[in-house]
Amino acid sequence: MTTHKTGTREEWLTARLDLLKAEKALTRRSDELVAQRQALPWVRIDKSYRFETDEGRASLAELFKGRSQLLVYHFMFGPDYKAGCPSCSSIADGFDGLAIHLANHDVTLMAISRAPLPKLQDYKRRMGWTFPWASSNGSDFNFDFNISFTEAQQREGSIEYNYERGGHAMDAAEVPEPVAQFADTCGTDPATYSRDRPGLSTFVLEDGVVYHAYSTYARGVDGIWGMYQWLDRAPKGRNETGVWWKRHDEYERR
Repeated sequence: MTTHKTGTREEWLTARLDLLKAEKALTRRSDELVAQRQALPWVRIDKSYRFETDEGRASLAELFKGRSQLLVYHFMFGPDYKAGCPSCSSIADGFDGLAIHLANHDVTLMAISRAPLPKLQDYKRRMGWTFPWASSNGSDFNFDFNISFTEAQQREGSIEYNYERGGHAMDAAEVPEPVAQFADTCGTDPATYSRDRPGLSTFVLEDGVVYHAYSTYARGVDGIWGMYQWLDRAPKGRNETGVWWKRHDEYERR
């Protein structure tokens, strides 16, 4: 016997119409936030960044692949990881289906990580992905966009992430269980694992000049995590008490 509230079709419809009003209000508010996001001032990027790609070395402007807009997913895959972050991997599972549509709307979708390109290529083959993925190894790119941090920053507590300053090297007793679990699956320790973080940054190219338009971090990437968008509409919602997801090739076949 279910413990969830039950009712008649008429009761359900009354409640559903109330919810529809709230959903429409949220949609309108979301549209307002989109407009506010697009109204942010663009910041010109004069620093020269170099990346390793499947096609060879490339500048930030060349990552646009002839388009005027670039969406970068900051994929957690540090130089010392043996595998990509499981959460980032879950998010990236949805990229291939979207990339072709974005590419035909003047937008390039790309992942960027600090791991050397051969590591990214091996992992990409393992996951069966085809979206473009560049290595920023040896570049300041991740550090300049507050998505990667040094061991010294951890010790000093000078990490600035999600527009807040804080964070330090964690004692074993302080490490949250999900961090320890994810670090283990990436073949590294929690401190090393935590020196890279997830995020999304967007850029625009006009008259040969690259501008930074937007960045979001932490829960700010929830909106592109397709798994959760579906779960939020499932009868039991996210229904989780801890980390339950894995890389897609690590589940038992059902």
